[in-house]
Amino acid sequence: MKKNHRALIINLGLAFLAVAALASAQSKQTFTGIITDDMCPRADHSQMRMGPTDAECSAACISEHGAVYVLFDGDNAYTLSDQGAAKKFSAKKVKVTGTLDSKTRTIQVESIAAAK
Repeated sequence: MKKNHRALIINLGLAFLAVAALASAQSKQTFTGIITDDMCPRADHSQMRMGPTDAECSAACISEHGAVYVLFDGDNAYTLSDQGAAKKFSAKKVKVTGTLDSKTRTIQVESIAAAK
């Protein structure tokens, strides 16, 4: 009887840990916004104007000032883990699929596609 009780307690403990791990796992989400840089995180390049277009301004900020590409959703700016994919969509409205690390405000990018 004691063996069964002990096994039950161990199994319940393992089940609890598995449920807790699943609950804390980040879920995949889709974010819509404009790809910009973290020096102009609200996608307003009028102050910096480091090029004739927003895309060229972002590229200049990244290459000359060490900025990184972010997604601005109208309220928040999120750093994007895949800077190469973000570069292709600079200054464009996109849908980004991935998981958000809310502590670092970074989206672990699975895909980026043009938004309609």
